[in-house]
Amino acid sequence: MSLYVGNLSYDVEEDDLRQVFVEYGTVNRIQMPTDRETGRKRGFAFVEMSAEAEEDAAIEALDSAEWMGRSLKVNKAKPKEDRGPSGGRRGDNSGGYSRR
Repeated sequence: MSLYVGNLSYDVEEDDLRQVFVEYGTVNRIQMPTDRETGRKRGFAFVEMSAEAEEDAAIEALDSAEWMGRSLKVNKAKPKEDRGPSGGRRGDNSGGYSRR
């Protein structure tokens, strides 16, 4: 499992994040998504740690902590929802509105 880390400064680099989380255990992987069009960081990341106890310790210590001028949001990452081939749209071309 991995952790969701939100409300990150756009100046944060992967090594910065690794230094913070390594205090709570082994960091296996960090993903910092970027905008497809601009390449700019999106202000959140996913941190994968070796053990659930390490993740729990990081959540306890870092959720709502102030870092780089921001209040972090740290919690268990939720599995990505399968939106299907149409990007989550219903496929009825109604734009999400009822025609009634």
